[in-house]
Amino acid sequence: MVRAENVRKRFGPLEVLKGVDLEVRRGEVVCLIGPSGSGKSTFLRCINHLETLDGGRIWVGGQVVGYQRRGSKLHELGDREICRQRTEIGMVFQHFNLFPHMTVLQNLIEAPLRALKEPKAEATERALALLEQVGLGDKASAYPRHLSGGQQQRVAIARALCMRPKLMLFDEPTSALDPELVGDVLTVMRDLAASGMTMIVVTHEMGFARDIADRVVFFEAGQAVEVGPAKQVITEPRHARTKAFLAAVR
Repeated sequence: MVRAENVRKRFGPLEVLKGVDLEVRRGEVVCLIGPSGSGKSTFLRCINHLETLDGGRIWVGGQVVGYQRRGSKLHELGDREICRQRTEIGMVFQHFNLFPHMTVLQNLIEAPLRALKEPKAEATERALALLEQVGLGDKASAYPRHLSGGQQQRVAIARALCMRPKLMLFDEPTSALDPELVGDVLTVMRDLAASGMTMIVVTHEMGFARDIADRVVFFEAGQAVEVGPAKQVITEPRHARTKAFLAAVR
């Protein structure tokens, strides 16, 4: 589903990604862990072309993301083509980014109506079903300001799923939540993983990574230092830096 080859990204003089290689199979859940500033979130944003690449390439579903080849060179796609690619990739951020002036239901159907040109009745039916799925079937007419942080994040997940993506990206989806609200969001993500959705998750929730991920990738200083089965990386890491990180977060 996802293939990254020698992905490089810098912001001015700071090289944030230093040649990352990674493959994610269809239906697989991969968690990215590591210290703050190690490049995890930047790599995730590159998959959705929210950040341009300074080197390497990323494929999603066999298509190069954000670029097309002309002769021997890659050229960045136009905004319309990039937006079309993004309709197939759902992304959930640390902060919920819901439209405050819209109800929950309106937040969910906005993109299907505008980007996919779906009939309103069809989009509404799917949105209501997804709200039930994330445990918020009674919140369709509520506004974001009336919801807790955990509820808003579950709405954000349902909103991404409304586009029927083939890949879901999660950028530390529980980091902005109070501890008692984390569980409900993780439950939704566990159910989504069990349904067979391909997921890449940046997280500091080591228990979630150990129990749900097929593989875990440890990032350090812009590189994928250790990649392996979740339980092996979390409980018996091989790289010294992975061991030190996990000892600190425990």
